[in-house]
Amino acid sequence: MATGKSTTLTQPTLPQLRALLAVADAGGFGEAAAELGVSQSSLSEAVGKLEDLVGRPLLRRSPAGTVVTPAGARVLAHARTAVQAAADVLLAAQDEGGLSGVLRVASFRSTATHLLPPVLAAFRREHPGVTVRLLDGEADGGGEAQVRDGQADIALVVGEDMPGLRLTPLLDDEYLFVAPEARGNQPVTFEEVAGSALLLPPGLNSCHVRVQSYLRPLGISPAAVTEIDQDSVILGMVRHGLGVTVMPRLALLPLPDGLVALPLPQSLTRPLAVATLPQRAHLPIIRQFTAALVASLGMPDTRPAGAWRAAAPLLH
Repeated sequence: MATGKSTTLTQPTLPQLRALLAVADAGGFGEAAAELGVSQSSLSEAVGKLEDLVGRPLLRRSPAGTVVTPAGARVLAHARTAVQAAADVLLAAQDEGGLSGVLRVASFRSTATHLLPPVLAAFRREHPGVTVRLLDGEADGGGEAQVRDGQADIALVVGEDMPGLRLTPLLDDEYLFVAPEARGNQPVTFEEVAGSALLLPPGLNSCHVRVQSYLRPLGISPAAVTEIDQDSVILGMVRHGLGVTVMPRLALLPLPDGLVALPLPQSLTRPLAVATLPQRAHLPIIRQFTAALVASLGMPDTRPAGAWRAAAPLLH
C-alpha cells in the first residue's frame, strides 16, 4: 500500500569513489593524502562512508600496506568507470579549438624516443591548455592494461586486434638482424640465425615473444638464447662478438658504432597502433592527439631517418 512518501536510494558520491581509488592505487592513506594534498582524516571519512553504504569493508591494513578486500576489488573497476565518466562529461563539452585538461599517454621507450617528440611539440603549440603526461607503457601490465583500467587515456601498443579497445594503425616497424660490424653486409640466412647465440629481452617482453614466434614455425631453434633486460647492454655485447640480436628498427635508432643491422631472411614486423577505449575515442582531446600522431607519420620531415622504410637496411 502506497504511503505517499518517496524513498531515495542512497548512491555513492564521486568524492567517496575518488578517495577509494586514491588509497587503493597509493597503497596507503598517508601516501594517498600526500598525493592529493588532503588530510588522512578526510580520506578515511570518505572511505568509511562508502563502506557503510555498501555494508562491508573495501580496504584492510596489512604489513605490506593498505590493500583492497575481495569486495573492494569488485568495486574498483566500477569506481574507475564512474569517476572517468564524470570527468569525460567536461571533456566532451570542449570544442576542438579550445582544448584543456590532462592527457595521459602510455608509450614504450622506442616510440617515446622517435615518434612522440615532434607530435608533442606540435600539439603543445596548437593546444597550450593541454598538459600531456607520458607514462611507462611497459609498467603495470603494459599500455593496453593501463588504458583498460583508466590509468592512461591513450597507449601506443603493438597489435592489430585487442578486444574491447579501439586501435588506430600507425606503422609496421621492421625487425632487423644485428651483428658485429665485422660480419659485413651479406644477406642473412635462416642457417645463420639458427646457429647464432641469440641475445633477447626477457621472455615476457613482446619483442622476445614475437621473435620466438617467428622462428618456431620455421623449425629454427637458436643455439642459445640469453635474456638481458637492457637494450643497450644487448647491443654492447653484440658489438664485442658475444652474440647477435633481433630488434625493431625504431629501437635501434641511432645504430651504435661497431654494429650492422640487416633485414631478416623473411620479413618480421610489429604493427604499432594507438589504443583507446571505444567510448572515449570520440572525446576531442583524444581524437585530436590521435589525429596528430597519424598526421605526423604522413609527413616525411617528421619521420626518423630510415625508421620504417622497409627496403632500406640500417647499415653502419
